[in-house]
Amino acid sequence: MANHKSAVKEHMQSIRHRDRNRYNRARLRTAIRKYRMAIAGGDATTAAALLPATLGLLDKSAKLGAIHTNAADRSKSRLQRAFNRLQAS
Repeated sequence: MANHKSAVKEHMQSIRHRDRNRYNRARLRTAIRKYRMAIAGGDATTAAALLPATLGLLDKSAKLGAIHTNAADRSKSRLQRAFNRLQAS
């Protein structure tokens, strides 16, 4: 257990940050899963509707620090490429 007042405060802040990051990552994973299911099912209209929201969640999660900026950019690129392949077929 923390022995100093500042260490107690830092511990409480880390708990709040962990919970916030966990919430954002879980929300992001759910959105990506729904989007990938639409892509796998060949449903271009649903995928087109889910793509902007999913990309927005990726940007927001990176901005908040829940995921790294490069990881968000890489994921956005892969999701967009999957959508482009679906439209091309």
